[in-house]
Order: sequence, then C-alpha cells, then structure tokens
Amino acid sequence: MAYDRYVAICHPLRYTTIMNDTICIHLSIACWAVGLMDPIPHTVLISQLTFCGSHTINHFFCDVTALMKLSCTSTSNIEVLTYILGAILIIMSFILIITSYIKIITVILNIQSVDGRRKAFSTCTSHITVVILFSASVCSTYIRPTSAYSIKESKMLSLLHIVVTPLCNPIIYSLNNSEFKNALLKKMNTA
Repeated sequence: MAYDRYVAICHPLRYTTIMNDTICIHLSIACWAVGLMDPIPHTVLISQLTFCGSHTINHFFCDVTALMKLSCTSTSNIEVLTYILGAILIIMSFILIITSYIKIITVILNIQSVDGRRKAFSTCTSHITVVILFSASVCSTYIRPTSAYSIKESKMLSLLHIVVTPLCNPIIYSLNNSEFKNALLKKMNTA
C-alpha cells in the first residue's frame, strides 16, 4: 500500500505503467510468502513442547502466547524467536513505509496548489492511520515478555488487531470520500 501511494503521488503520470499486473503479482506473492513462512519456525518449536495440566486454551484462537502459557517446559527459545522475527518484520516494514512516506512528503511539499497538497495528504493519512493502528496492536500483543502476559489482556489486544482494525479500515478509508463526509456531516447536523 505504501508503494502504491508512493507511485500514485510521486509518479502520477506513470502510475499505470509502474503499477502493472506483474508488479502487483510480485508484491502479492512477497506478502503471501512472508505471511506463510513467518509461523513455520514457531510451529516447529511449539510442536516440541510438553503440555501438562489443562489442555484448554483460554483464547479466541490457538495463539502462540496462550500455548506457551500451557507448556510445562521452557519456552525461552520461542520467546527469543518471537522477538527476533517480530523485530525484523516490524523494522523492515517500518523502514519501507517511512522511506516511501519521506519521498511522498517531499513531493507533496513541492506541489504549488494548496488544494493539491491537501488531497495528497488526505490520501496518505488514511493509510498511515491504519498502519499505525495495526502495528501498535500487534506489537503490544506479541513483543512483550511472557512474564507480563495476561490472558484477559492478550484476548483484548488480539481482538483489537483481528477484529477492530479490519472493521475500522472501511470507515477510515471512507473519510476520504467527499460524499461520505457530506452525508456524515448532514446526519450529525440533524441529530
């Protein structure tokens, strides 16, 4: 998404040439590959754990942290792996997004018309809002020590990044639509 915004704002006349089907397929494959490969080391390490006591997972889904809490063997290697992989994925994503937005902001500041700058900034604002919302909830869920793990807190944070963030996406992106804004303002004025 950050690359798409970068191309749309920094190279608007070449957008359709740059963002062709091949690039879109390659970007999709890269996202799918990372998404499919990331849990493999965790799965291998978790499959080697010994579980004692209750085998009931008190969570919405089979989460890594909930499984580690049920284990009666050491989970320190899984924690370290989670921190390392999480940091790598978060830092790489952050660097790519920040780099594209630095270039975008540089181009936007060179736009002469105030209306053009406002439109360009509003296009980026919705994306960066969604990225921050999702990243903050994922980081607060997974990048913390197991000693600070709380079942209730983990369930609420998971709910935030699994349900609330995707539900907010259409609302956040709709705020860029002038018809939606006008209808919302009209509704608020009549209420």
